[in-house]
Amino acid sequence: MMPSGRLTCLGLRPTIKFFTMELVQLKPIDNDMEQRTLQLPGYAPYEYLLVLEPHEELKNRVKTVKEEFASNYQHEMAKWGQAHITLINFVQYAMMEQRVINKLKLLAMGLPAIKVNLKDFGSFPSHTIYINVTSKVPVVNMVKTLRDAQSLLKINNDNKAHFITEPHLTVARKLQPWQYEKAWLEYEHKNFTASFIADHLLLLRRKVGLEKNGPYQKIASFKLENLPVFTTQGALF
Repeated sequence: MMPSGRLTCLGLRPTIKFFTMELVQLKPIDNDMEQRTLQLPGYAPYEYLLVLEPHEELKNRVKTVKEEFASNYQHEMAKWGQAHITLINFVQYAMMEQRVINKLKLLAMGLPAIKVNLKDFGSFPSHTIYINVTSKVPVVNMVKTLRDAQSLLKINNDNKAHFITEPHLTVARKLQPWQYEKAWLEYEHKNFTASFIADHLLLLRRKVGLEKNGPYQKIASFKLENLPVFTTQGALF
């Protein structure tokens, strides 16, 4: 990960909501010329997430689940961030941001809103516990369409975008083995049922190198309009 002191942060509005999520790490840049380039305006790299966001009532329910986990299993990180389902995570330069936004907006225009069903809990042994997404197919199909933007979502050949294949809603991650083992004994039998209509995508970002996986900030929202392909193509002109 590159030192945060070398990165230039863009100005952000004060009313921005915050999210947290783990992201693939940038591979180090060894070339001195490339490192000097990163200090130029527009070359500050950011980590981005494209996510589905539940409605407020469901976000509050998930918040309660996360807070209970944090308290019961001594894992403060579980309380961080708002509920969301990650579709893509990637790293890109600030100067590319508007092009990325324009492309994602165009793709979202052609996508339909989908119903997302959540049921009980699952895990990635031995570090993460999450709420299951049982309606995986429409989410995965959405991600397949979004792959059309992948050429804009890579900062270099060593840091390409990651498109999810197993949609889930994280409760707690980066667990120590004892936390995972103890918590999973409870959560593999615990019940949770909910659903929501995903009618928009959110794009979040944070500065590369931000200590302790700091908060992501909302920078754009894209409405899912299910417009014909020729209509979305016409929006380019």
